[in-house]
Amino acid sequence: MESFSKVAILRPYQSSTFYAGSMTTRLKALSNWVNDIAELTKPDQIHWCTGTSEEYDTFVQEMLGGGDLLELNQDNYPDCYLHRSDPKDVARVEHLTYVCSENEIDSGPNNNWMPPTKAKEMMMGFFSGCMQGRTMYVIPYCMGPMGSSYSRYGVEITDSTYVAANMYLMTRMGNEALSNIEETGSFIKGLHSIGELDPDRRYIMHFPEELSIMSYGSGYGGNALLGKKCHALRIASYQAQTEGWLAEHMLIVGIENPEGEIHYLACAFPSQCGKTNLAMLIPPESHKGWKVWTLGDDIAWMHLDNEGQLRAINPEAGLFGVVPGTNRKTNPNAYDAISSKTIFTNVAVTADNEPWWEDKETGQPVTDWQGRPYTSENGDAAHPNSRFTVSAQNNPGYSSLAEAAEGVPITALVFGGRRRGLAPLVYQAKDWAHGVLVGASVASETTAAATGEVGIVRRDPMAMKPFCGYNFADYWEHWLSFEKRSEKLPKIFHVNWFRRDKNDRFLWPGFGENLRVLRWIIDRCEGRVEADSLPIGFLPKVESIDVSGLDVSPDVLAQLLAVDTKEWHEEMLQIGEYLESYGDRLPERLKTEHQTILEALT
Repeated sequence: MESFSKVAILRPYQSSTFYAGSMTTRLKALSNWVNDIAELTKPDQIHWCTGTSEEYDTFVQEMLGGGDLLELNQDNYPDCYLHRSDPKDVARVEHLTYVCSENEIDSGPNNNWMPPTKAKEMMMGFFSGCMQGRTMYVIPYCMGPMGSSYSRYGVEITDSTYVAANMYLMTRMGNEALSNIEETGSFIKGLHSIGELDPDRRYIMHFPEELSIMSYGSGYGGNALLGKKCHALRIASYQAQTEGWLAEHMLIVGIENPEGEIHYLACAFPSQCGKTNLAMLIPPESHKGWKVWTLGDDIAWMHLDNEGQLRAINPEAGLFGVVPGTNRKTNPNAYDAISSKTIFTNVAVTADNEPWWEDKETGQPVTDWQGRPYTSENGDAAHPNSRFTVSAQNNPGYSSLAEAAEGVPITALVFGGRRRGLAPLVYQAKDWAHGVLVGASVASETTAAATGEVGIVRRDPMAMKPFCGYNFADYWEHWLSFEKRSEKLPKIFHVNWFRRDKNDRFLWPGFGENLRVLRWIIDRCEGRVEADSLPIGFLPKVESIDVSGLDVSPDVLAQLLAVDTKEWHEEMLQIGEYLESYGDRLPERLKTEHQTILEALT
């Protein structure tokens, strides 16, 4: 064992394809861990990732040579490539994802649980010898602006070149991250192997008290890019609770009006409910002089500064977005961002060797996402959960403030979901505690981003149902604690772009026109508009939402803002049942808020 450790880890990395040079670490805890994993997994070679563009290029060439990537039309899509997943490995596997706290109650009913000892024993059995014939990549990375006190560091060990390349696009990885890890001595441990890609040997295990992750048997991004959901949400949410901040499934968007007034909003939506579209919103023609910047499309880490202002950073450096539905109308910035330097996963291909997906509105597919000849009778050409990975800086609406160490001040927090009825276009919580209840009550129709049946309405509190790394009851208590820590907390709102009429047609145009709703939210935060007080919250007056130039009649707007008391009473009864499922740990403050609204609806 000792001789293997010295030869494989301490000698310069050598390969006929690329080299990393002589690279180890002066941090003994990291060196020991890497040695231990090497002894367990038995890789042929070890590559310490440097994070350079030259290294990324070698990853690409390696995968092109091995068939893991296919080159797309380099004239029209320069530096763009296609990866095809195993057909049984195309989405997050929530039913195989575990939070292994020492005590089951600390994981909560919102998570699958396994005793840590049992989980480690099983995973170690999977990892034993699993990297024979493969390269083991050691990926030091930073989540958040390099050097920011709000950022956190991690190291992922993987045997997937695809993962290493995607981590280059998604995080700040390599030498500088390693230097900071060595300086702080602190990092999240993430161990991943694609294994045999066997669904019966596929698990994602989180050990929050130990700040570590183990993922085996999947190459899909949400399961394999451990800096993303695993670290930045499940482990980070546990860290946030213990350290007094928030790690949330939220986009961060900056909005400037023609007068130069700037506001930043953090918005939480379940997957495939419009996060990326809203984060990359482009003001419509009717809003001359308005500007919108993207700071993050998926995750926000929020801290109170010394003056009690909630400030947010985006821990990610890239975008890992759902591509179907993206076109020049729905999301021009995303469409432009993925026209170069992008890794596509599970999209179709045209005769001109260009990537294709449903609603792209240009081109026609000739092969589907599995590489099979495509005809219209075959259903979707691209997988419904097909993805793009690209640096955030490719986005034309990218804001350099995404690298600001101090983060940006948050004016409003916005929750939302995909509901055909019930929830109005927008409403405001009456205070912070009520806003926590609004967030805890989020429900949405399921989508293809997770395995399972599509179209079922499920509770997804704060859009964190698959991502909270501990008991939701304790999580809500943590949210409520902020009320006592600051008098400058953001106002809280709820939106629903997806309300439909009796003919199942969307009532609201959405996309860029959502800026009209965000204007109302900002105006409410600034005290510029009044609202009607209803039991569920503050509702816009019909004249407060600017619909000039839209095909939205006063009657349609009234439908969008309608609140059916009977339906809401039934909804609150169901919410109450859901909250009570968390037992004695459910915060009394949340119970009181719920009871107050229920009584007001009776």
